[in-house]
Amino acid sequence: MGIFSRLGEIVNANLSSMLDKAENPEKMIRLMIHEMEDTLTEVKSSAAEVIADRIRTERALRTINENIREWEERAELAVGKGRDDLARVALERKLVYMRKSDEAKETLKHVEEMGKQYQDDIARLEDKLQGALRRQKELALKKKRAENSKKLEERLYQANTHAFDKFEAYAEKVDRLEADSEVHTYGQGRNLEQEFRELAQNGDIDKELQKLKSKKKSSDK
Repeated sequence: MGIFSRLGEIVNANLSSMLDKAENPEKMIRLMIHEMEDTLTEVKSSAAEVIADRIRTERALRTINENIREWEERAELAVGKGRDDLARVALERKLVYMRKSDEAKETLKHVEEMGKQYQDDIARLEDKLQGALRRQKELALKKKRAENSKKLEERLYQANTHAFDKFEAYAEKVDRLEADSEVHTYGQGRNLEQEFRELAQNGDIDKELQKLKSKKKSSDK
């Protein structure tokens, strides 16, 4: 593909649309930037050649114009001296340089137009490149934000999991304390029940003792 074909495709490309459709936008934008930079280097190199042609043509045109003035002065000198034959030769040389001047002017016009076109193309391509570089930064920031968001979510998940684990452990400790307290009351309950049984048993014994005492008093009489 020629440089101008690539240039046209690049400056007319819709970067946003292409990146939105790309499976890997970061890779594509890197390739685009690389292609733009290579094309820009080639365009600038070609522009430099055109500028060199313009400089050479301008220098040649100055030399031609000097020759025109020189042969015109010689023709005037010859006429003043009555040498029409030399004047004719001088005018013929002047006409030769005038034709060369016309050709040089056409060449200069052409290279100036090319130089202007290159200048416009370079400006458009550099603008496109700057846009691509900005988009690359946006993609990088978007990726960074996504990575940071993912890290934050992972940290929050870990923190919540850790907090839940701590809560579960605390709840288990509370349950154990309640269980220990209940077990303690179980022991106290059995001791109290035993005391009441013993108290009831002692009452029965006292009744029997009174019966025996009453019986013995009755027999003694």
